[in-house]
Amino acid sequence: MKPRYEQPRTLDGTTFLSYIRRERAFGFGWHYHREYELTLIAEGEGTRYVGTTVERYRPGDLVLLGPDLPHTFTSEPYEGMAEAAVTQFRHDFLGPGFFELPQFRGIDGLLARSARGLRFGGVGEDARAVLTGLPHLEPAAQTVAVLDVLRRLAADGSATPITGPGYAPAPSNATRDRIDAVCRHLQQTHTEPVRQEDVAALVHMSPTSFSRFFRAAMGRTLTDYVNQLRVETACSLLTGTSLPVTEVAARAGYRNLSNFNRRFRELKGLRPTGYRAAHQQPGTTV
Repeated sequence: MKPRYEQPRTLDGTTFLSYIRRERAFGFGWHYHREYELTLIAEGEGTRYVGTTVERYRPGDLVLLGPDLPHTFTSEPYEGMAEAAVTQFRHDFLGPGFFELPQFRGIDGLLARSARGLRFGGVGEDARAVLTGLPHLEPAAQTVAVLDVLRRLAADGSATPITGPGYAPAPSNATRDRIDAVCRHLQQTHTEPVRQEDVAALVHMSPTSFSRFFRAAMGRTLTDYVNQLRVETACSLLTGTSLPVTEVAARAGYRNLSNFNRRFRELKGLRPTGYRAAHQQPGTTV
């Protein structure tokens, strides 16, 4: 299944869109659009898929995604509602050439860097309050507030790229169709045994051709990508349950505990037990 192309609808009186996404759960909806997107997680936890990268998200996480960068957020079971503040805008939403003005050079650089997606680690409570409050402002105040948030983010030294340098935000349609069919398939099946021959057949390619194709398109091997998916699943189980590490490994798709420990440490810099101690929520159960 290829990513769905979205064309966000702006409201009367403004040139961009700002809204609160509030659902019982965020489902896997692989999509892309021509707009930049600021997404602040207000409630709930889950997994964020951006280009080649799969990682956990938590309340307070903020990302800026550039145009044509496929992405989706999937939430985990939660007693409340999954909630995110979303703002989508095009490069010219304040007029052609606006960000080329000398005083906005920093923002223009921020937008250029967002082609790989940016995550922010030091966003203050005031900026978060502005983003969650945007949908409730009148259009002129909304516009000023968005510009101020972008100004703050341009000066934020905590911004780090999400996707690897090997990822192209806008691959050809044929490449994108194949990659996204594979990503959707693996999102559903990565905890089971994954054979490259089966995945290659899904997109009508030989295993050898598929191996070269996947690495060129994603900047990593199929095995590396599957390990990333499995480790993120393990992170969810470690923080959300009290299951033994051996059971976490099995449920995440690892049949060998030492392999699980090695892969986990490579990607997270901690052993699974250390990760659990640092992140586990109080009162978790099996």
